[in-house]
Amino acid sequence: MGKSYSEIDDNLRRFIEAQRMFFVATAPLAADGHVNVSPKGLDALHVLAPKRVLYVDFVGSGVETIAHLRENSRIVLMFCAFEGPPKILRLHGSGRVVEPLDSEMVEYDRYLPVDHSVRSVIVVDVTRIHDSCGFGVPLYDFRGQRSQYSDWVKKKEAAEGLVDYQKQKNAASIDGLAGLHWVAETKT
Repeated sequence: MGKSYSEIDDNLRRFIEAQRMFFVATAPLAADGHVNVSPKGLDALHVLAPKRVLYVDFVGSGVETIAHLRENSRIVLMFCAFEGPPKILRLHGSGRVVEPLDSEMVEYDRYLPVDHSVRSVIVVDVTRIHDSCGFGVPLYDFRGQRSQYSDWVKKKEAAEGLVDYQKQKNAASIDGLAGLHWVAETKT
Protein backbone atom coordinates (compact mmCIF):
# COMPACT_ATOMS: atom_id res chain seq x y z
CA MET A 1 0.00 0.00 0.00
CA GLY A 2 2.83 2.42 0.77
CA LYS A 3 4.85 4.24 -1.84
CA SER A 4 8.29 5.84 -1.80
CA TYR A 5 9.07 9.09 -3.56
CA SER A 6 12.36 10.49 -4.80
CA GLU A 7 11.43 14.07 -3.84
CA ILE A 8 8.67 16.32 -2.58
CA ASP A 9 6.76 17.07 -5.76
CA ASP A 10 3.86 19.53 -6.14
CA ASN A 11 1.25 16.97 -5.01
CA LEU A 12 3.18 16.12 -1.85
CA ARG A 13 3.84 19.80 -1.18
CA ARG A 14 0.11 20.55 -1.38
CA PHE A 15 -0.63 17.64 0.97
CA ILE A 16 2.01 18.82 3.47
CA GLU A 17 0.84 22.42 3.36
CA ALA A 18 -2.79 21.38 3.86
CA GLN A 19 -2.04 19.64 7.17
CA ARG A 20 -2.65 21.82 10.21
CA MET A 21 -0.61 19.56 12.46
CA PHE A 22 2.38 17.26 12.06
CA PHE A 23 4.56 15.20 14.37
CA VAL A 24 8.33 15.25 14.88
CA ALA A 25 10.21 12.25 16.25
CA THR A 26 13.84 12.03 17.37
CA ALA A 27 15.86 9.82 19.69
CA PRO A 28 19.20 9.93 21.46
CA LEU A 29 21.90 7.37 20.71
CA ALA A 30 21.80 5.88 24.21
CA ALA A 31 19.72 2.71 24.43
CA ASP A 32 18.15 3.92 27.67
CA GLY A 33 17.55 7.44 26.37
CA HIS A 34 14.06 8.80 25.89
CA VAL A 35 12.51 8.78 22.41
CA ASN A 36 10.64 12.01 21.75
CA VAL A 37 7.54 12.70 19.65
CA SER A 38 6.24 16.25 19.49
CA PRO A 39 3.08 17.56 17.83
CA LYS A 40 3.60 20.77 15.86
CA GLY A 41 1.18 23.28 14.42
CA LEU A 42 0.90 27.05 14.07
CA ASP A 43 1.74 26.94 10.34
CA ALA A 44 5.35 26.21 11.26
CA LEU A 45 6.40 23.99 8.35
CA HIS A 46 7.76 25.18 5.00
CA VAL A 47 8.97 23.17 1.99
CA LEU A 48 12.19 24.82 0.81
CA ALA A 49 13.21 22.42 -1.95
CA PRO A 50 12.32 18.96 -3.26
CA LYS A 51 14.44 17.40 -0.49
CA ARG A 52 14.56 20.12 2.17
CA VAL A 53 12.01 21.39 4.66
CA LEU A 54 12.17 23.60 7.69
CA TYR A 55 9.94 24.19 10.61
CA VAL A 56 9.89 27.04 13.06
CA ASP A 57 10.58 25.71 16.54
CA PHE A 58 8.76 27.77 19.13
CA VAL A 59 9.78 28.28 22.76
CA GLY A 60 8.61 25.33 24.81
CA SER A 61 9.08 23.49 28.05
CA GLY A 62 11.45 20.83 26.70
CA VAL A 63 14.37 20.77 24.32
CA GLU A 64 14.48 17.11 23.28
CA THR A 65 14.41 17.58 19.49
CA ILE A 66 17.21 20.14 19.57
CA ALA A 67 19.35 17.99 21.90
CA HIS A 68 18.83 14.84 19.82
CA LEU A 69 19.64 16.62 16.56
CA ARG A 70 22.80 18.06 18.05
CA GLU A 71 23.85 14.55 19.08
CA ASN A 72 22.95 12.54 15.96
CA SER A 73 20.81 14.55 13.47
CA ARG A 74 18.20 11.76 12.97
CA ILE A 75 14.63 12.99 12.54
CA VAL A 76 11.31 11.97 11.03
CA LEU A 77 8.32 14.23 10.36
CA MET A 78 4.90 12.59 10.04
CA PHE A 79 1.81 14.11 8.47
CA CYS A 80 -1.63 12.51 8.86
CA ALA A 81 -4.69 13.46 6.86
CA PHE A 82 -7.37 14.14 9.49
CA GLU A 83 -9.62 15.57 6.76
CA GLY A 84 -10.25 14.34 3.22
CA PRO A 85 -8.79 11.17 1.73
CA PRO A 86 -6.74 9.04 4.16
CA LYS A 87 -2.96 9.31 3.96
CA ILE A 88 0.12 9.29 6.17
CA LEU A 89 3.37 10.78 4.89
CA ARG A 90 6.75 10.45 6.58
CA LEU A 91 9.84 12.50 5.81
CA HIS A 92 12.98 10.88 7.22
CA GLY A 93 16.17 12.84 7.20
CA SER A 94 19.03 14.63 8.79
CA GLY A 95 18.11 17.69 10.82
CA ARG A 96 20.07 20.61 12.13
CA VAL A 97 19.32 23.43 14.50
CA VAL A 98 19.66 27.10 13.57
CA GLU A 99 19.37 29.39 16.59
CA PRO A 100 18.29 33.05 16.39
CA LEU A 101 21.84 34.35 16.96
CA ASP A 102 23.36 32.12 14.24
CA SER A 103 24.36 34.06 11.11
CA GLU A 104 22.42 31.57 8.95
CA MET A 105 19.13 32.65 10.56
CA VAL A 106 18.81 35.63 8.20
CA GLU A 107 18.12 33.15 5.39
CA TYR A 108 14.94 32.11 7.20
CA ASP A 109 13.65 35.48 8.45
CA ARG A 110 10.68 35.46 6.07
CA TYR A 111 9.31 32.33 7.78
CA LEU A 112 9.41 33.75 11.31
CA PRO A 113 6.58 35.41 13.24
CA VAL A 114 7.06 38.96 14.45
CA ASP A 115 6.92 38.10 18.16
CA HIS A 116 9.82 36.61 20.11
CA SER A 117 8.44 33.08 20.34
CA VAL A 118 11.00 31.52 17.99
CA ARG A 119 13.51 29.31 19.77
CA SER A 120 15.17 27.96 16.62
CA VAL A 121 14.58 26.80 13.08
CA ILE A 122 14.94 23.11 12.32
CA VAL A 123 16.21 22.45 8.80
CA VAL A 124 15.73 18.90 7.53
CA ASP A 125 17.53 17.42 4.56
CA VAL A 126 15.13 14.69 3.53
CA THR A 127 16.62 11.27 2.73
CA ARG A 128 13.45 9.15 2.56
CA ILE A 129 9.90 10.07 1.59
CA HIS A 130 7.27 7.40 2.12
CA ASP A 131 3.50 7.30 2.45
CA SER A 132 1.05 4.76 3.82
CA CYS A 133 -2.70 4.34 3.66
CA GLY A 134 -3.84 6.17 6.78
CA PHE A 135 -7.00 4.08 6.94
CA GLY A 136 -6.73 3.89 10.74
CA VAL A 137 -6.46 7.68 11.22
CA PRO A 138 -9.82 9.10 12.33
CA LEU A 139 -11.49 12.08 10.70
CA TYR A 140 -11.40 15.33 12.66
CA ASP A 141 -12.78 18.77 11.93
CA PHE A 142 -10.42 21.70 12.41
CA ARG A 143 -12.02 24.35 14.61
CA GLY A 144 -9.12 26.79 14.87
CA GLN A 145 -5.83 27.46 16.56
CA ARG A 146 -5.73 27.63 20.35
CA SER A 147 -5.02 31.05 21.80
CA GLN A 148 -3.17 29.87 24.92
CA TYR A 149 0.29 29.80 23.35
CA SER A 150 0.16 33.32 21.91
CA ASP A 151 -1.36 34.59 25.17
CA TRP A 152 1.46 32.94 27.13
CA VAL A 153 4.12 34.44 24.82
CA LYS A 154 2.63 37.94 25.21
CA LYS A 155 2.69 37.64 29.00
CA LYS A 156 6.26 36.34 29.01
CA GLU A 157 7.40 39.06 26.59
CA ALA A 158 5.80 41.78 28.71
CA ALA A 159 7.63 40.48 31.76
CA GLU A 160 10.84 39.90 29.78
CA GLY A 161 10.49 36.29 30.86
CA LEU A 162 11.04 34.35 27.62
CA VAL A 163 14.82 34.48 28.00
CA ASP A 164 14.73 33.33 31.63
CA TYR A 165 12.22 30.61 30.78
CA GLN A 166 14.52 29.22 28.08
CA LYS A 167 17.51 29.36 30.43
CA GLN A 168 15.55 27.27 32.92
CA LYS A 169 13.88 24.83 30.53
CA ASN A 170 16.01 24.62 27.38
CA ALA A 171 19.63 24.20 28.54
CA ALA A 172 19.54 20.38 28.46
CA SER A 173 17.29 17.48 27.53
CA ILE A 174 15.73 15.12 30.06
CA ASP A 175 18.66 12.78 29.36
CA GLY A 176 21.22 15.54 30.01
CA LEU A 177 22.15 16.26 26.40
CA ALA A 178 23.04 19.85 25.48
CA GLY A 179 20.13 22.00 24.33
CA LEU A 180 20.25 25.59 23.15
CA HIS A 181 23.81 26.85 22.66
CA TRP A 182 23.08 30.46 23.63
CA VAL A 183 21.59 29.27 26.93
CA ALA A 184 24.74 27.33 27.80
CA GLU A 185 26.86 30.33 26.85
CA THR A 186 24.90 32.80 29.02
CA LYS A 187 23.76 30.61 31.92
CA THR A 188 25.13 31.78 35.24
